[in-house]
Amino acid sequence: MPEPTAPRSFWAVAREPRVVGLLVLLLVAAAVCARLGVWQLDRAQQRAELAAQHEAAELEAAGPEGVGVLLPPQSTFPGELVGRQAWVEGEYDAAGQLLVEGRALDGRVGYLVLTPLRVTDDGTQGASWADLSGAPVLPVVRGWVESPEESAALDPPDGVVRLTGYLQASEAAGQGGSAPGRTDAISTGELVNQWGGPMYSGYLVLLSSDPAQPSAADGGPAQLPRPTIEGGTGLNLQNLFYALQWWVFGGFAVLLWVRLVRDEAAGGKRRTRGEDAGIAGLPGPADVDATGPRPAP
Repeated sequence: MPEPTAPRSFWAVAREPRVVGLLVLLLVAAAVCARLGVWQLDRAQQRAELAAQHEAAELEAAGPEGVGVLLPPQSTFPGELVGRQAWVEGEYDAAGQLLVEGRALDGRVGYLVLTPLRVTDDGTQGASWADLSGAPVLPVVRGWVESPEESAALDPPDGVVRLTGYLQASEAAGQGGSAPGRTDAISTGELVNQWGGPMYSGYLVLLSSDPAQPSAADGGPAQLPRPTIEGGTGLNLQNLFYALQWWVFGGFAVLLWVRLVRDEAAGGKRRTRGEDAGIAGLPGPADVDATGPRPAP
């Protein structure tokens, strides 16, 4: 039986070429993890800055701006417009009205009343759609109801209406509603196929209407609160936690190398495999002969 090998110093083991090569490999992995952590932290800060810009713009605004001034039809929806007050004029298309399933208000689950508005004025006097195929359609969330039962109070006002509300970005496409006249997502990409276009890339959450629609007390839709950017103000915690996870992974890669070198310096596999053994758990030169790798005893 071979004699146990005396422990060597940490730095003597660390200077071996194969150990240095392993260190380089693990440092590259740690650097990648560190960079991903910084990227996630930047994302968290960007969300905070976007929320701050959004609040500042709302405070500085003298009042609601025309929808077409803020968001021309078929243009990309900027995140800072979430919750921005806007006004628009047009006529509701009651035949296209939908109920959006699975939406909560004050702890109760119900439905959003979603109605297409054929726009006649969005603050640009028609300039925003001059190069398009016609007047645009704006999805309007007129409020929330707990029951999907048909009611005349859910019918939109007739004729031209002037609406004021909060802008919100389009949602991702859903799976479809459970019955005709229902949907599970406010996706302009899907709605344009049903209502026609051109269409705005966001929708309006109703704040006021002239003429007014039936109130919640009379069986009409209940008013919804102002939309906010997901995550609120301050650093986005989800992105922050992701950043911490990547940094922990990077630190683990370096600690793994330190642990392997310490085991090797203390003797590790050498106690039973001789001087030519490698780092504990890794093959060394003595494990390889002319015919290939030799299994450890």
